[in-house]
Amino acid sequence: MSINVSSVSKFYKNQKVLDSVSFSAGKGQIIGFLGPNGAGKSTMMKILTGFIKPTNGEVFVDDINVLENPLDAQKIIGYLPEHNPLYEEMFVREYLQFQASIFKVDKNQIEICIEQVGLMAEAHKKIHQLSKGYQQRVGIAAAILHNPKVLILDEPTTGLDPNQLVGIRELIQQLGKDKTVLFSSHIMQEVEAICDRVIIINKGQIVRDTALSELQDKQHQNINIVFDSSVTSSKINQLNNLISSKNIENNTWQLRFTNEEDMRPKLFDFAQENKVKILELTAQNKNLETLFREFTN
Repeated sequence: MSINVSSVSKFYKNQKVLDSVSFSAGKGQIIGFLGPNGAGKSTMMKILTGFIKPTNGEVFVDDINVLENPLDAQKIIGYLPEHNPLYEEMFVREYLQFQASIFKVDKNQIEICIEQVGLMAEAHKKIHQLSKGYQQRVGIAAAILHNPKVLILDEPTTGLDPNQLVGIRELIQQLGKDKTVLFSSHIMQEVEAICDRVIIINKGQIVRDTALSELQDKQHQNINIVFDSSVTSSKINQLNNLISSKNIENNTWQLRFTNEEDMRPKLFDFAQENKVKILELTAQNKNLETLFREFTN
């Protein structure tokens, strides 16, 4: 495994920021690391990169003990913090040359990275002259200069416009083909578009770790329906394939069915048989945003 985190906890005085966090990740995975503000995401990322030490637990990156050998681990980790730390008065190439000197990277690699992240047309400019999207690309270029095996991106799409989002998304997908990418974001649509796995953390604990496809409720149909008059529970419970029902208010019902057949036509037949009219019918397909709220409320 490229990343292996075991029982990591972090305290700041009496405040527990991380509580026995464990997870692992392999090459070629793009993982969405999700959680509300203050959940411990950035703290976990800083521990992974060796910038801070946990109170308890072990962290290995490509079999290197990050706590015992942080410099060795950092040689194979690329990191883009939430607040992209750029020297804005430097030219793009000048800044990347400076970063390359830290990692003792061949200067030819600079041009490769500039092309890879789509900065060729902007590389002659000073960083402060670039848009936010291109500044993010400079940060990613700096993170991949040394061709790391693990890439950790903390909120890389914050503040970008829709066109910039698409560009960064495509870049991350490209990089994820041969690296392990841990990607933090509050934009659920981005996570759904980029990631193949999600780890949700809340109050310092992992509350869900699963393939993104498994989070989607594909086994059930969730339907909200509003009738023009009262329908009894005993009548509702006669519906075929019904798993559960809830009378939300007045004549509004929240129904869950198995996925054996489309129940919408059956509900229209049911209404006709019971001499009521359907005022509204909505199929509620769960998305990542809905599920995120369920796990973090």
